[in-house]
Amino acid sequence: MKQLILLMALAFSSFQANGQAMDDNQLVVHLQQVYNTWRGAMVKKNANLWQKYTSTNRLINVRNRIWSERNPFPQAVFASPVAPPDITKLKPLRVRVKGNTAKAIYFGKVDFGVGGQPTDNLFVISYVLEGAIWKYDGGEFVNLDLLPKVRAEIAAGDYKFFDQADFHPNGVVPPRPIAIPGPAKYIAKVYVFCPGREVKVQVNRISPHLFQNTKGAEIVIGGARDGQNMVEFTVKDIPGGDPTAPITIRIYLMSEIDGTKPIKIAQYQIEDGSKPKELGALNFNITPGVAAKLRRP
Repeated sequence: MKQLILLMALAFSSFQANGQAMDDNQLVVHLQQVYNTWRGAMVKKNANLWQKYTSTNRLINVRNRIWSERNPFPQAVFASPVAPPDITKLKPLRVRVKGNTAKAIYFGKVDFGVGGQPTDNLFVISYVLEGAIWKYDGGEFVNLDLLPKVRAEIAAGDYKFFDQADFHPNGVVPPRPIAIPGPAKYIAKVYVFCPGREVKVQVNRISPHLFQNTKGAEIVIGGARDGQNMVEFTVKDIPGGDPTAPITIRIYLMSEIDGTKPIKIAQYQIEDGSKPKELGALNFNITPGVAAKLRRP
């Protein structure tokens, strides 16, 4: 197996995995095996193995999203047509470890199994150590199509591009997210249009969202509930942005009844150049009449 260039961010080089101490090279091989096992579980649709090798935070986030879309878990985990890349066909470049976190960088024709001709790009794998077990915590595809000079440098063995903080593990495992207990009652989405601004939205105190100088929509974790629902938001100007630009924050309810369009249930909007609120709240109510438009009895 190819050896990776190992850049350790720790003051020692003894690690634990599955209760046994490992040196640097053993850890490198072990992390590759963790990803390959996780990938095999995805390809073979093995839910038990997938859960075993997926970090707890990622597992909760994936399950929350699936249930918020009212899809079955774990079956929906394997419904995507996109396949995890096979790293045995990529060139390993870096592994960095800090605390209970690690990142591995690969270069080559990153193939997600959707056809076409993959070009040389980067695939960055994140891991976390839970107890004595390293687990897969996510994969990031870095498209180098708009960075041909960087692509050429990497191909020639110049890896200074990886000095950026985004390619380093930070050593911090984030707090465990709130796990919703089951499928949402109603599917909801938050939509934000915020040129030149940062907008943070939180729905029902469990579904945080961050939008920066963009237009986009995200699923509301936990969905909407019968009765009152709370939406809190903050707005902050981004340096260099237009302070008179319009801004829109909306909550949509997604109907499961064929032919029914999404329902705009709440909105905050500024179109005339006025200064938006820095801190605000929207409340909306799911009445029996609204509920009847979302799901059949």
